[in-house]
Amino acid sequence: MPNLSNEGLLRRTFARRMLTRRSLLQNFAITAAGAAMPFPEAFAQPQYGGSTGQQRGEMGRIAGAFRRQFSVPATSIAISRNGRFVYDEAVGMGDREHLTQVQQESLFRIASVTKPITSVTIFSLIEQGKLNLTDKVFGPSGILGIKYGKPPYQQYITDVTVDNLLTHTAGGWAADNTDPMMHNEGWDQTKLIIQTIAKVPLTNAPGTHWAFSNFGYCVLGRVIEQVTGQAYSSYVQTNILGPCGISTMQIARNKESQRANYEVVYYGQYSEDPYKLNIMRMDSDDGWIASSTELVQFLNHVAGAPGIPALLKPETIKVMTTPAPAYPAGDARYARGWMVRNNGAGNWWHNGSLPGTTSIMVRTSTGFCWAALANTRTQPSNEIDTAIDQMMWNIVGTVPSWNA
Repeated sequence: MPNLSNEGLLRRTFARRMLTRRSLLQNFAITAAGAAMPFPEAFAQPQYGGSTGQQRGEMGRIAGAFRRQFSVPATSIAISRNGRFVYDEAVGMGDREHLTQVQQESLFRIASVTKPITSVTIFSLIEQGKLNLTDKVFGPSGILGIKYGKPPYQQYITDVTVDNLLTHTAGGWAADNTDPMMHNEGWDQTKLIIQTIAKVPLTNAPGTHWAFSNFGYCVLGRVIEQVTGQAYSSYVQTNILGPCGISTMQIARNKESQRANYEVVYYGQYSEDPYKLNIMRMDSDDGWIASSTELVQFLNHVAGAPGIPALLKPETIKVMTTPAPAYPAGDARYARGWMVRNNGAGNWWHNGSLPGTTSIMVRTSTGFCWAALANTRTQPSNEIDTAIDQMMWNIVGTVPSWNA
């Protein structure tokens, strides 16, 4: 018997385990055929443009090279084409200490891939007539009223709208070394928002300057809570994720000992500590945990796919994917919770990055949806961000007939 690397042994063990999982899911799909929500075809099928064994092997080698290059313990990948899953792979160690292999159902922190989920939730409330993009957020006439402070306010605070928060054009609170979400970890959301709007001035008039803002999406979570009367996570789980057939996504907890069932362990590099973050406070900007399969299910439902109903109307999608005017000119621009190409007519995507987390979620104009998750990140983080994106394009490129 030839010698196998550790990764090769993991892959063979994974393949044996997946045979059982596939048969279970296929049986479930048959028994659930009459349900209102179609069960996703979770595995490649020839009639759905499935890849060959040789092509799948090449896909695995591409992912393996990514893991080796960046010392990634585990990756989870899922790809669908025209609403049908054509590839999934989870390989590596979800927990090194206990020698636990990652599985396709394993949950990872997704970091800023949370933002499209929050955006879709906001737009669903707009469709229901409960919100408008032009609604003011703070102050006596704002959605949140005086919950986070009474007049007088810092300059521009009462001018900030829901749209400014969605487009990262509130005028400040940037995700740099002053990011409010990365400081004062002991504060809850209420204290953090009160202190930030009182003491961290906006440096630009809302709508005139683009600066990526985690804090802005934290505030959007509070807008959702105010409008719905429910906790952010509960509302999203019931009204956005539930209709997608997603049941295990949830908000991450702060400590390793508090991990959810099937959640991986996160590994910091360059002295980063994934468990120093107050990730629970980051619920609506960086807080969800998910499997790659669940993220693809979400992507397929946002605008719909063959046999899959859409969460949002076409006219809503158009607004959501229209680039923010303040974003610099170019082919790739930020819209409302998504990066987009060709003014929203091309691909949509979002990446995520936190200590111990690298993630990406992509919806292409050619009918593909995919997600990739890793339980570490390196520095500078833009290198692994670029690499995980390129990894996925290389993987879908191994099947020429897909025309991805």
